Amino acid sequence: MTSTSDEEANWQSAKELIGRAAAAGAGFVATPECTNYLGPHAEKVKRADPLWGWTPERYGALAKELKIHLLLGSYNERSEGASPFPAKKCANTSVLFGPDGKILKSYRKIHLFDVNIPGGVKFSESATCEAGGELVVAKTPFGKLGLSICYDLRFPELYRALNKRGAEILMVPSAFTAATGKDHWEPLLRARAIENQSYVLAPAQVGKHDDGGLKESWGHSMIIDPWGQVIASVSDGVGFALAEIDLDRVRRIRRAIPVAKHRRLF
Repeated sequence: MTSTSDEEANWQSAKELIGRAAAAGAGFVATPECTNYLGPHAEKVKRADPLWGWTPERYGALAKELKIHLLLGSYNERSEGASPFPAKKCANTSVLFGPDGKILKSYRKIHLFDVNIPGGVKFSESATCEAGGELVVAKTPFGKLGLSICYDLRFPELYRALNKRGAEILMVPSAFTAATGKDHWEPLLRARAIENQSYVLAPAQVGKHDDGGLKESWGHSMIIDPWGQVIASVSDGVGFALAEIDLDRVRRIRRAIPVAKHRRLF
Protein backbone atom coordinates (compact mmCIF):
# COMPACT_ATOMS: atom_id res chain seq x y z
CA MET A 1 0.00 0.00 0.00
CA THR A 2 0.86 3.67 -0.16
CA SER A 3 -0.98 5.16 2.79
CA THR A 4 -1.25 8.94 3.29
CA SER A 5 -3.23 11.33 5.50
CA ASP A 6 -6.38 10.54 3.49
CA GLU A 7 -7.91 7.87 5.73
CA GLU A 8 -10.86 7.14 3.47
CA ALA A 9 -8.61 6.62 0.44
CA ASN A 10 -6.39 4.35 2.56
CA TRP A 11 -9.42 2.31 3.59
CA GLN A 12 -10.62 1.92 0.02
CA SER A 13 -7.14 0.83 -1.11
CA ALA A 14 -6.77 -1.66 1.74
CA LYS A 15 -10.28 -3.04 1.23
CA GLU A 16 -9.65 -3.58 -2.47
CA LEU A 17 -6.30 -5.33 -1.92
CA ILE A 18 -7.63 -7.51 0.91
CA GLY A 19 -10.60 -8.49 -1.26
CA ARG A 20 -8.32 -9.40 -4.17
CA ALA A 21 -6.10 -11.52 -1.91
CA ALA A 22 -9.13 -13.32 -0.45
CA ALA A 23 -10.53 -13.93 -3.93
CA ALA A 24 -7.18 -15.46 -4.88
CA GLY A 25 -7.57 -17.97 -2.07
CA ALA A 26 -5.95 -16.35 0.96
CA GLY A 27 -7.42 -17.48 4.27
CA PHE A 28 -5.18 -15.06 6.15
CA VAL A 29 -4.35 -11.55 4.96
CA ALA A 30 -2.05 -8.97 6.57
CA THR A 31 -1.67 -5.26 5.82
CA PRO A 32 1.33 -2.94 6.43
CA GLU A 33 2.22 -0.71 9.36
CA CYS A 34 0.20 2.53 9.46
CA THR A 35 -2.45 1.07 7.17
CA ASN A 36 -5.11 3.61 8.06
CA TYR A 37 -2.99 6.77 8.33
CA LEU A 38 0.51 7.84 7.29
CA GLY A 39 0.34 11.61 7.33
CA PRO A 40 1.63 14.48 9.50
CA HIS A 41 2.46 13.03 12.89
CA ALA A 42 1.15 16.04 14.79
CA GLU A 43 -2.31 14.88 13.65
CA LYS A 44 -1.79 11.20 14.39
CA VAL A 45 -2.80 11.33 18.05
CA LYS A 46 -5.84 13.52 17.30
CA ARG A 47 -7.10 10.99 14.77
CA ALA A 48 -6.44 7.92 16.93
CA ASP A 49 -9.17 5.37 17.76
CA PRO A 50 -9.54 3.12 20.81
CA LEU A 51 -9.01 -0.62 20.41
CA TRP A 52 -12.58 -1.05 19.25
CA GLY A 53 -13.10 2.27 17.53
CA TRP A 54 -14.05 3.12 13.97
CA THR A 55 -10.83 1.90 12.37
CA PRO A 56 -10.63 -1.58 13.95
CA GLU A 57 -14.40 -1.95 13.66
CA ARG A 58 -14.48 -1.77 9.90
CA TYR A 59 -11.47 -4.05 9.46
CA GLY A 60 -13.16 -6.56 11.76
CA ALA A 61 -16.34 -6.30 9.70
CA LEU A 62 -14.33 -6.91 6.53
CA ALA A 63 -12.71 -10.02 8.03
CA LYS A 64 -16.19 -11.32 8.86
CA GLU A 65 -17.56 -10.47 5.41
CA LEU A 66 -14.70 -12.30 3.66
CA LYS A 67 -14.52 -15.08 6.31
CA ILE A 68 -10.77 -14.69 6.72
CA HIS A 69 -8.25 -14.09 9.46
CA LEU A 70 -7.02 -10.51 9.02
CA LEU A 71 -4.10 -8.67 10.58
CA LEU A 72 -4.47 -4.89 10.53
CA GLY A 73 -0.70 -4.36 10.37
CA SER A 74 -0.94 -1.31 12.56
CA TYR A 75 -3.05 1.74 13.30
CA ASN A 76 -2.86 4.63 15.78
CA GLU A 77 -4.59 3.35 18.92
CA ARG A 78 -6.01 5.94 21.31
CA SER A 79 -5.67 5.62 25.06
CA GLU A 80 -8.96 4.85 26.74
CA GLY A 81 -9.85 4.05 30.32
CA ALA A 82 -7.10 2.01 31.92
CA SER A 83 -4.88 1.88 28.82
CA PRO A 84 -1.21 1.97 29.87
CA PHE A 85 -0.16 5.02 27.84
CA PRO A 86 -0.90 8.73 28.23
CA ALA A 87 -3.71 10.47 26.38
CA LYS A 88 -1.23 12.86 24.72
CA LYS A 89 0.24 9.90 22.85
CA CYS A 90 -1.10 6.90 20.96
CA ALA A 91 0.17 3.36 20.47
CA ASN A 92 1.29 1.84 17.17
CA THR A 93 -0.90 -1.25 17.36
CA SER A 94 -1.42 -4.43 15.31
CA VAL A 95 -4.83 -6.06 15.58
CA LEU A 96 -5.60 -9.66 14.60
CA PHE A 97 -9.20 -10.49 13.69
CA GLY A 98 -10.78 -13.91 13.32
CA PRO A 99 -13.23 -14.83 10.53
CA ASP A 100 -16.07 -13.91 12.90
CA GLY A 101 -14.76 -10.33 12.94
CA LYS A 102 -13.75 -10.45 16.61
CA ILE A 103 -10.35 -9.34 17.91
CA LEU A 104 -8.16 -12.35 18.72
CA LYS A 105 -5.01 -10.47 19.79
CA SER A 106 -3.47 -7.02 19.68
CA TYR A 107 0.17 -5.97 19.91
CA ARG A 108 1.66 -2.56 20.68
CA LYS A 109 4.98 -1.84 18.99
CA ILE A 110 7.82 -2.19 21.50
CA HIS A 111 10.77 -0.60 19.68
CA LEU A 112 10.05 2.94 18.50
CA PHE A 113 11.77 4.46 15.47
CA ASP A 114 13.88 7.36 16.81
CA VAL A 115 16.70 7.96 14.31
CA ASN A 116 18.82 10.71 12.84
CA ILE A 117 20.62 9.51 9.73
CA PRO A 118 23.08 12.18 8.41
CA GLY A 119 21.77 13.40 5.09
CA GLY A 120 18.78 11.09 5.39
CA VAL A 121 15.83 10.37 7.65
CA LYS A 122 15.34 12.25 10.91
CA PHE A 123 12.38 10.92 12.82
CA SER A 124 11.14 10.54 16.41
CA GLU A 125 8.29 8.07 16.74
CA SER A 126 8.41 8.39 20.53
CA ALA A 127 7.22 12.01 20.21
CA THR A 128 3.72 10.73 19.43
CA CYS A 129 3.77 7.05 20.40
CA GLU A 130 4.14 5.19 23.66
CA ALA A 131 6.09 1.93 23.46
CA GLY A 132 4.37 -1.34 24.25
CA GLY A 133 5.89 -3.89 26.60
CA GLU A 134 4.15 -7.21 25.98
CA LEU A 135 5.18 -10.07 23.70
CA VAL A 136 2.24 -11.48 21.76
CA VAL A 137 1.85 -14.91 20.17
CA ALA A 138 -1.53 -15.78 18.66
CA LYS A 139 -2.69 -19.35 18.09
CA THR A 140 -4.57 -19.76 14.79
CA PRO A 141 -5.66 -22.74 12.65
CA PHE A 142 -2.76 -22.09 10.26
CA GLY A 143 -0.01 -21.69 12.87
CA LYS A 144 1.17 -19.67 15.84
CA LEU A 145 1.80 -16.02 14.92
CA GLY A 146 4.49 -13.95 16.63
CA LEU A 147 3.55 -10.29 16.31
CA SER A 148 5.98 -7.42 15.71
CA ILE A 149 6.05 -4.14 13.78
CA CYS A 150 8.73 -2.64 11.50
CA TYR A 151 11.63 -1.28 13.64
CA ASP A 152 11.25 -4.33 15.90
CA LEU A 153 12.96 -6.18 13.04
CA ARG A 154 16.37 -4.86 14.14
CA PHE A 155 16.11 -6.56 17.54
CA PRO A 156 16.64 -10.31 17.10
CA GLU A 157 16.13 -10.99 20.80
CA LEU A 158 12.44 -10.15 20.35
CA TYR A 159 12.01 -12.87 17.74
CA ARG A 160 13.97 -15.40 19.77
CA ALA A 161 11.57 -14.72 22.64
CA LEU A 162 8.56 -15.17 20.32
CA ASN A 163 10.12 -18.38 19.02
CA LYS A 164 10.52 -19.68 22.58
CA ARG A 165 6.81 -19.00 23.10
CA GLY A 166 5.96 -21.23 20.15
CA ALA A 167 5.80 -18.84 17.19
CA GLU A 168 6.01 -20.55 13.79
CA ILE A 169 5.13 -17.49 11.70
CA LEU A 170 6.68 -14.09 12.42
CA MET A 171 4.69 -11.03 11.37
CA VAL A 172 6.57 -7.85 10.39
CA PRO A 173 4.11 -5.26 8.99
CA SER A 174 6.24 -2.25 8.10
CA ALA A 175 6.77 1.21 6.69
CA PHE A 176 10.51 0.67 6.20
CA THR A 177 12.27 3.73 4.85
CA ALA A 178 13.59 3.67 1.29
CA ALA A 179 16.97 4.94 2.52
CA THR A 180 17.60 1.90 4.72
CA GLY A 181 15.30 -0.58 3.01
CA LYS A 182 17.36 -0.92 -0.14
CA ASP A 183 20.24 -2.37 1.90
CA HIS A 184 18.70 -3.78 5.07
CA TRP A 185 15.10 -4.91 4.47
CA GLU A 186 15.54 -8.31 2.82
CA PRO A 187 18.72 -9.36 4.69
CA LEU A 188 17.12 -8.65 8.07
CA LEU A 189 13.89 -10.47 7.18
CA ARG A 190 15.75 -13.50 5.88
CA ALA A 191 17.98 -13.54 8.96
CA ARG A 192 14.97 -13.58 11.29
CA ALA A 193 13.47 -16.48 9.28
CA ILE A 194 16.71 -18.50 9.34
CA GLU A 195 17.55 -17.81 12.99
CA ASN A 196 14.11 -18.83 14.20
CA GLN A 197 13.33 -21.46 11.55
CA SER A 198 10.01 -19.74 11.01
CA TYR A 199 8.01 -18.21 8.19
CA VAL A 200 8.24 -14.43 8.01
CA LEU A 201 5.35 -12.41 6.56
CA ALA A 202 6.26 -8.79 5.89
CA PRO A 203 3.56 -6.57 4.32
CA ALA A 204 5.05 -3.15 3.65
CA GLN A 205 4.23 0.41 2.76
CA VAL A 206 5.66 1.58 -0.58
CA GLY A 207 6.24 4.95 -2.22
CA LYS A 208 5.87 8.54 -1.08
CA HIS A 209 3.69 9.66 1.81
CA ASP A 210 2.65 13.11 3.03
CA ASP A 211 3.81 12.53 6.60
CA GLY A 212 6.61 15.09 6.64
CA GLY A 213 9.08 12.62 8.18
CA LEU A 214 9.54 9.22 6.56
CA LYS A 215 8.54 10.63 3.14
CA GLU A 216 9.12 7.40 1.20
CA SER A 217 8.86 3.71 2.05
CA TRP A 218 10.84 0.90 0.43
CA GLY A 219 8.00 -1.54 -0.19
CA HIS A 220 8.96 -5.02 -1.46
CA SER A 221 6.45 -6.90 0.69
CA MET A 222 7.54 -10.52 0.96
CA ILE A 223 6.92 -13.94 2.41
CA ILE A 224 9.96 -15.95 3.48
CA ASP A 225 10.07 -19.63 4.40
CA PRO A 226 11.91 -21.11 7.43
CA TRP A 227 14.95 -21.91 5.25
CA GLY A 228 15.31 -18.22 4.47
CA GLN A 229 14.02 -18.40 0.91
CA VAL A 230 11.77 -15.64 -0.46
CA ILE A 231 8.77 -17.60 -1.73
CA ALA A 232 6.58 -14.64 -2.72
CA SER A 233 7.09 -10.90 -3.05
CA VAL A 234 5.74 -7.67 -4.50
CA SER A 235 8.71 -6.55 -6.55
CA ASP A 236 7.67 -2.89 -6.67
CA GLY A 237 4.59 -0.72 -6.37
CA VAL A 238 1.21 -1.60 -4.89
CA GLY A 239 0.01 -5.22 -4.83
CA PHE A 240 -0.02 -8.37 -2.75
CA ALA A 241 2.07 -11.50 -2.31
CA LEU A 242 0.47 -14.92 -1.89
CA ALA A 243 2.01 -18.17 -0.64
CA GLU A 244 1.15 -21.35 1.21
CA ILE A 245 2.22 -21.90 4.81
CA ASP A 246 3.55 -25.44 5.33
CA LEU A 247 4.04 -26.13 9.04
CA ASP A 248 5.49 -29.55 8.25
CA ARG A 249 8.37 -27.70 6.60
CA VAL A 250 8.91 -25.76 9.83
CA ARG A 251 9.00 -29.02 11.81
CA ARG A 252 11.34 -30.76 9.35
CA ILE A 253 13.85 -27.91 9.43
CA ARG A 254 13.71 -27.67 13.21
CA ARG A 255 14.31 -31.42 13.52
CA ALA A 256 17.19 -31.39 11.01
CA ILE A 257 18.99 -28.47 12.69
CA PRO A 258 17.72 -28.37 16.30
CA VAL A 259 18.94 -24.86 17.08
CA ALA A 260 16.62 -24.48 20.05
CA LYS A 261 18.20 -27.49 21.76
CA HIS A 262 21.73 -26.31 21.01
CA ARG A 263 21.42 -22.86 22.56
CA ARG A 264 23.93 -22.10 25.33
CA LEU A 265 23.23 -18.42 25.98
CA PHE A 266 19.87 -17.38 27.40
